Amino acid sequence: MQNDAKKILKIVSLSILLIFIIVYAFFRTKDLVFGVRIRDVNIVDGTKVTESILQINGNAKNAVNLTLNGRIISVDQKGNFNETIALLSGYNIINIKAKDEFGSTDEKNYKLMYKTGNTF
Repeated sequence: MQNDAKKILKIVSLSILLIFIIVYAFFRTKDLVFGVRIRDVNIVDGTKVTESILQINGNAKNAVNLTLNGRIISVDQKGNFNETIALLSGYNIINIKAKDEFGSTDEKNYKLMYKTGNTF
């Protein structure tokens, strides 16, 4: 009877250790599993704007390379970015593309309408 209790205790402790190792490995590799993500961008798709200068900020989690309309922009260690662009009169497309260290990419396109004057 005492041998059965020792076997059960060994199996339970090994199972707990294995579960701990799996959970730890998942949290260490979650950036690889989930890849790069662009989020919290302050632009609403389809917006009509009256200012020619637009401040764009957001977060590109896990990004090592971030481009805004084909131009490389800087990202801080947390993935936050902040950039100013000039809009042309009429229809504008804002393209944000992020790439992580493993080659995964995320791309967002925002369409804006800029018109000088008071009416659209």
